[in-house]
Amino acid sequence: MSAHTQTAEKGQNTTLLCQESYVCSGTDEAIFECDECRSLQCQRCEEELHQPERLRNHERTRIRPGHVPYCDSCKGANGNIMHASMTGSRQIAAVRCQVCKINLCVECQKRTHAGGNRRKHPVTVYHAGKPQEQEEEEGMDEETKRRKMTEKVVSFLLVDETEEIQVRNEEDFIKKLDCSPDQHLKVVSIFGNTGDGKSHTLNHTFFYGREVFKTSPAQESCTVGVWAAYDPVRKVVVIDTEGLLGATVNLSQRTRLLLKVLAISDLVIYRTRADRLHNDLFKFLGDASEAYLKHFTKELKATTARCGLDVPLSTLGPGVIIFHETVYTKLLGSDHPSEVPEKLIQDRFRKLSCFPEAFSSIHYKGTRTYNPPTDFSGLRRAVEQQLENNTTRSPRQPGVIYKALKALSDRFSGEIPDDQMAHSSFFPDEYFTCSSVCLSCGCGCKKSMNHAKEGVPHESKSRCRYSHQYDNRVYTCKACYERGMEVSVVPKTSASTDSPWLGLAKYAWSGYVIECPNCGVVYRSRQYWFGNQDPVNTVVRTEIEHVWPGTDGFLKDNNNAAQRLLDGMNFMAQSVSELSLGPTKAVTSWLTDQIAPAYWRPNSQILSCNKCNTPFKDNDTKHHCRACGEGFCDGCSSKTRPVPERGWGPAPVRVCDNCYENRGIQLDVAELPSDEEGGTLIARKVGEAVQNTLGAVVTAMDIPLGLVKDAARPAYWVPDHEILHCHNCRKEFSIKLSKHHCRACGQGFCDECSHDRRAVPSRGWDHPVRVCFNCNKKPGDL
Repeated sequence: MSAHTQTAEKGQNTTLLCQESYVCSGTDEAIFECDECRSLQCQRCEEELHQPERLRNHERTRIRPGHVPYCDSCKGANGNIMHASMTGSRQIAAVRCQVCKINLCVECQKRTHAGGNRRKHPVTVYHAGKPQEQEEEEGMDEETKRRKMTEKVVSFLLVDETEEIQVRNEEDFIKKLDCSPDQHLKVVSIFGNTGDGKSHTLNHTFFYGREVFKTSPAQESCTVGVWAAYDPVRKVVVIDTEGLLGATVNLSQRTRLLLKVLAISDLVIYRTRADRLHNDLFKFLGDASEAYLKHFTKELKATTARCGLDVPLSTLGPGVIIFHETVYTKLLGSDHPSEVPEKLIQDRFRKLSCFPEAFSSIHYKGTRTYNPPTDFSGLRRAVEQQLENNTTRSPRQPGVIYKALKALSDRFSGEIPDDQMAHSSFFPDEYFTCSSVCLSCGCGCKKSMNHAKEGVPHESKSRCRYSHQYDNRVYTCKACYERGMEVSVVPKTSASTDSPWLGLAKYAWSGYVIECPNCGVVYRSRQYWFGNQDPVNTVVRTEIEHVWPGTDGFLKDNNNAAQRLLDGMNFMAQSVSELSLGPTKAVTSWLTDQIAPAYWRPNSQILSCNKCNTPFKDNDTKHHCRACGEGFCDGCSSKTRPVPERGWGPAPVRVCDNCYENRGIQLDVAELPSDEEGGTLIARKVGEAVQNTLGAVVTAMDIPLGLVKDAARPAYWVPDHEILHCHNCRKEFSIKLSKHHCRACGQGFCDECSHDRRAVPSRGWDHPVRVCFNCNKKPGDL
C-alpha cells in the first residue's frame, strides 16, 4: 500500500493515493478519508469496503486539494485523546507507516517508532501544505469570499421604540458589532413606509440575501425600534428602522428617533414601492432637512467639542438614495432619456416648497420588477459608489458613532404630550425643544430639550405680558442703564444700611424703598406723603419677564416684611415671657427702648413716676420727658414745649412739669455725635407715628401663632405641614424638635442644621438671618 508517488514541488502536496489494496492495489488517487477505517480510499475501494451493513455508517470525508490526513495515534478507536500532552484539536499527520498502516504526527512517530523494529518500518512523508481553509479561500472567486465573510453577521437592537439605547456603553456597542475598535466605518440606514420591504432590501443589498434583519409575511411590523448590524465587506454599520405609518403607540417619539438615526448616518436609503412617487416622500425628506439644520447641527458641533473627538462630526447631512421599485409604471426619467431623474426630483421639491439643503446629495435609483425577485444589483452599485466618496462624510471609529448617538439621545429625549401629535410637519419643533410653558403668557421655551441640565435658562421667542398673580414686573435702575449697565432692583422694606428695626420703622412711616447697589436708595414710596411720583416715571425702567414652572417667581423684598415682623414678634414674645408682663405694654416698652434717644432712661428701669413717685402697674403708660429723659406718669408730663437743644426741632413735644417751668433756663446738653443725631433721634421721631401703626403687630400677639405664620410665610418657603423631617439630617420633627426655615432655600431644618446666620439679599434679608448648613457653605452673596 503506497502513498505518495511524486515529490512535492514549491511546497505543494503531491497526489494522495489510495491506502487500501482492496480493489485498486493502491494505484488509484484517494478520494475519501474514512475515520473508522483510518485510511485514504479511492472511489472503487470506498464502495466495496462499505458494502456490508455494519460498515455503511462509517464517517467519510471527501478529500480536497492539498489535503493531509489526521494522526491516528493521537486518538483511540472512539476518537478520544490518548496522551495528555495533546490538545483537544486533532493533529495533522506527518508520515504514514506502511507496515502499521497508520498515520502519525511528529510526536507520535517519536513515541511509537523511535526504537526497536518499528524504527525500520518504511514510512511515507506527507508534505505540509497550506491550511485547508486557506486553500479553500484561494480557490474561491471574489464574490464567494464576500459571501463567506458575511455568514456570521447578526443584527442587534440598538434603540427601542421608547428611544432608550439598548447597548450599555461604547465597548458593548463595538462588541455587538463584532469589529475592531480602530476600524473606520460609515453608517447606512434605511427609511420608508411599513410594508415596503426595508429589511428585505438591506439583507439583499449587503448580506447576499441572508436574513440578518428579520422579515415576516405577517401584517404586523416585524421591525420595532432601531436594529444594527456590521457589514465586514464594505466596512459599514447597517441600520434598519421602523416603518412610517405603522406605529400606533409613542408615534411622536418614534418619529423623532428616525431623525436621530438620520443624523448619525452617512448614507440614507429611502425605500418605496409606490408606482408613483408620493408627496409624503418629499415632505418627509424636506421636514427632516429643516429639523436637522435647526436642531441637530448645533448639537453635533457641541458633541465634537464636548467629547474631544479626533474626527469632527460633519454638520452636513447624509447623502440620500431614493430606491424606487415599480411594477406597472415606468421609472422616473425613462420617457425622455435626456431628462435626469435627480433634476426631476429637485423640481418636485421646489413645487412642494420643500428644501432638502441639509443633505449632501440626492440620487435616484429605480428598478422595474416584471417578475420577482427584485433586482438589487443597481442599488448595490449605487451604495458602493456613494460609500467610496469621502469628500463630505469621512469614515470614523465605532466609538465616535456611539458617542454621537448617545449625545443626541441625551439631548432630545422624554415623552411628547399627545396634544402635540397633530402637526402638518413630520418633525415639528415640539419634538426637539423644551416643553416648559410660561405661566403668565403661555408661550413655550425655544431652547432645546434638557437645556436646564447644562445650567442654560429658559428663553422665549416673544415678549411676556404682566400677570397680577405672578407679579412678573422687573425693575432696572434707570441711571445705571443710561451709563451702559443693566442693574436689577426690587422694592424693599428697608435699605441695606438700616438696622432691622429702624428699617421697619421707616417702612411704616415712609413706605418701601428702591435701592440700587451703585446709586444707593433712589426712591421711597411715601417720601413726601402727597404728590409722590411713580418710580417708573422717574428712577426705574420696567420689563415684563416670563414665569417658568419650577422657578421662585418674582419675589419682592416687601413680601418678606410680614415674616420679618414675625421674627421680631418672636423676639418680643421671649422678652414678654422673661419679664412676665402683659404682651401689649411689654411690646410697647421694648419697641420704645429700641428706638429711644441715648439720654432716655430705659423703660425697664422706670418703676415709678420720677415726680410723684406713684408706682407703675402693668397696664400703666410711661411717658418720657423730651428734655430731661426721665420717666413720668401722664399727669406729671402733660405739658408741651419746643426742645430744639435735644434735636426735636421747633415743634412742641411732651415735657415734664419741672422742665416746663424751667423752660427759660438753657439746658447744659453735650453735643451729640452726628450719627446719633441722624439715627436715634430720627428713629424716635419716626417712632412717634410708628407705635400706632405697629399696634396691629402687638395685637397679633393674642392671635394663635400658627395662623400668623401661615399668613406671613414667604412664597418660597415650604409649608409647615409638608415638613416632616429635617431636610439635612432627616431627623423627624416632634413637639420637642422644632422646625426652622432657611431664609435662603426655604426648606425646613432642625436647629442644629440651621444655626448659622448670614444676610440673604436675594431674598430681601439684608441683615444676618437663619440659614441652613448647606446654604452657608455657598460662596458669594446668597
